[in-house]
Amino acid sequence: MEKSHKIIYGIYILIWIILAINPKYPEDWFLENILVFLFFPFVLWSDIKYKYTLLSIIFLLIFASLHSLGAHFTYAEMKYFNFVSELFGFERNHFDRLVHFLFGLLIFRILFEIVLVYSSSFRSALFFTFSLVVCIATIYELVEWFAAITFYPELGMAFLGTQGDIWDAHKDTFLACIGALINIIFYRSYKKLWILKR
Repeated sequence: MEKSHKIIYGIYILIWIILAINPKYPEDWFLENILVFLFFPFVLWSDIKYKYTLLSIIFLLIFASLHSLGAHFTYAEMKYFNFVSELFGFERNHFDRLVHFLFGLLIFRILFEIVLVYSSSFRSALFFTFSLVVCIATIYELVEWFAAITFYPELGMAFLGTQGDIWDAHKDTFLACIGALINIIFYRSYKKLWILKR
């Protein structure tokens, strides 16, 4: 594993530790971090195997750090995003919407770097990566719902961050799809990455 990658992981661990201190709802924080506990070791292992580019690791750091911020305050009550709601006259805090959008936008590249190893076609690799983002975003909403009703039903609304919107899960998934689609604009960049990694 490259030294620059180790530095990025170190920065994330530091951010995670800081945001793990005195979270607003400890039980909610724990639920939000179950996937972190599961996937962080996987990311370290897969980085050794697939040799991710530095840009992919930086994108992952940004997304993971925002997730940690959401876990600390809860996505629905992330107070530092309230000014955006006030600025645009929103009735709800849209921090969770932003993070779902950024999931599609930022995680696409690292998934593409995995997919291209197993794909014989550049275009099929792009399409499959997009499909993977949609699939993960959808499954996450289902897992989120199941975890809320199974472990801490009383925290359901704080954990799910619906803020009274019955279409919250649909909108979150849609925004992840939009974020993923934006990556297609950088078609040439991904083409170069494909050639480099092949």
